[in-house]
Amino acid sequence: MKKGIIGKKLGMTQIFDEIGNVIPVTLIEAGPCAVSQKKTVDNDGYDALQLAFEDAKEKNMTKAELGHFKKAGISPKKHLKEFRLEDTTAYNVGDVITVDTFAAGEKVDITGLTKGHGYTGCVKRWGHHILRMTHGTGPVHRQPGSMGANSTPSRIFKNKKMPGQYGNEQVTILNLSVAKIDAEKNLIAVKGAVPGAKGGIVFIRDSVKA
Repeated sequence: MKKGIIGKKLGMTQIFDEIGNVIPVTLIEAGPCAVSQKKTVDNDGYDALQLAFEDAKEKNMTKAELGHFKKAGISPKKHLKEFRLEDTTAYNVGDVITVDTFAAGEKVDITGLTKGHGYTGCVKRWGHHILRMTHGTGPVHRQPGSMGANSTPSRIFKNKKMPGQYGNEQVTILNLSVAKIDAEKNLIAVKGAVPGAKGGIVFIRDSVKA
């Protein structure tokens, strides 16, 4: 990875290109992020930058957190994220990383926390068919049905798609295109959808597959 930044998902909209085509985009308020810690091969065994995003009130911080930010010489922040970079020599603790480290046309990977749907059935969670709505099926139209023979294997295989917690998990979308950058407003418009609800925190990094 060569660069990364923390952002907040603002929502979706659409923009138009030079020939009038509609491009659906997700708007993300990316940065400015302060470098709160720098890790090196000599001290930590790997190269990485810890970035801090979005100002926080001191009263909401622990003493350990306040000491961490004081040592870095930056104001308290709400969110911290470590990005492993190939080369960190150009950065120092206290530096500010802004959205213009990315450019329109670049490919990026974006990680976010998906919307939580709570405990759901297999129809909603996995898209299973419901049972036939005819006489005799009974009040079990949305249940998964038979799960296996009684003699062999006499059990349910692991990873069977069943009811359970749906959403609220970390997901990374690969190879999204940066449609537009607004450095003045710290905005990045990415073509397509990004995981999470409005106001959710996302992590943007250059694509590993581009």
